[in-house]
Formats: sequence, C-alpha cells, structure tokens
Amino acid sequence: MMVWLVKGNGHTILVDAGFYRDQFMKQWKPVDYEKPSEAIARMGLKPEDITDLIITHLHWDHADGVDLFPKARTWIQKDELEYYAGSAWQSRQTHGGIDADDVLALVKLNTQGRVGLVNGDAQEILPGISCYIGGKHTYASQFVTVNTAAGTVVLASDNMYLYENLEKHAAIAQTLDAESNLRAQDRMKQLASDPRLIVPGHDPAVMTKFPNPQPGVAKIQ
Repeated sequence: MMVWLVKGNGHTILVDAGFYRDQFMKQWKPVDYEKPSEAIARMGLKPEDITDLIITHLHWDHADGVDLFPKARTWIQKDELEYYAGSAWQSRQTHGGIDADDVLALVKLNTQGRVGLVNGDAQEILPGISCYIGGKHTYASQFVTVNTAAGTVVLASDNMYLYENLEKHAAIAQTLDAESNLRAQDRMKQLASDPRLIVPGHDPAVMTKFPNPQPGVAKIQ
C-alpha cells in the first residue's frame, strides 16, 4: 500500500489516504503498516501540513484515511462521490470495497466546504496537477499527472496495480470493465514523459526503481 506526496507551488498534496480504522486492521492484519498521517513524519510533515488530498477512488484502502488530515481540501471525481453516496447502496452488488464510514466522512467534509468535486476528464485542479478519468475499477476512478522537473509523472493508483500490467498490456484483476482499464493504460503512456514515470498503485518494485532517501520512501525523479 502506497500514498504519494507532492510538494510545490505552495501546496503539500497527498494522493490517496490509506486506511486506519480498526475493522480493516482486524480483518487484513497488515504487516509493518503505518498510517499515512504518521508516515509523512519521515518527510518532516504533520497531518495538518497537508493542504490537499486527492482520492483516486473510494475503495477502503485508498479513502479510509480521508479524515486524518484536518486542514486538507479533498479532491474526488464528482460522479464517484455522488454514486457511492447514493444509488450504489440500492443493491448489494454495486458497492463492493466501499466502506460506509468513508462515504460518511466525505459527505461530512463536503458539508464543511472541504471537498473539491472534479468534474470529468483532464481537469487541472491545482497548478501542474491534473486528474483523468481512469478505468472502471470503481464507478469513476481517476489517476493523476504531476508536472515535475523530470517531466510528467503519472500516479496510476489502482488503474495499474503492477508494472506487469503495463508491460503485458494486461488489465488489472479487479475491474468492472477490462477494456476501460486498458484504455486508461494507453492514455497514461501518452501523458507520461517517459514510461518509467508511470507509477503503479501496489507494486513493491517502485521502491527499487527509484532512489530511497530513507526506508519506505521512494523519490520519484
């Protein structure tokens, strides 16, 4: 499980929020897991230093920590939030992997004026940071591009689990529509300045492909 820290233009941004609630710890028993709100201390940051939080999709392992950052504005696809706050719960088959507490936390943040709704594809939400509609991993997942000195980096999150997905042009295992996932991968190749700057969501190899300024941290450059 990874989250991504982006700093620049007066913003300190976290892409995805991990998880921390007891039910997930008890169910999955993660080993050597650290809450993102604690892990950012390695970079000299406190939870209140995060100005913006981008949620790529509402699965529990990416969205559960949305309420750990007291000053952050949270960005999520408008269709993703509206669907999982509404009609997804009319059937037992349409909200797999979504936790009700996470949805309620986002709704509460929205009532406080702390949610930015991303309205569709290719939206620059902050200087140099854009969101793109991903594959149907969830109802309206997104991935993120970041303009850096090294070029455009694509933070794929679960639109690409592993480097193997890109290398073999293989859809991720959990998708509602494999073709949409492959289209998203093709889009990432067009957007990234270099294929090595397409960063998957759950591949430990990220830690070997980039420098490690300290244990558990990869510097994407």
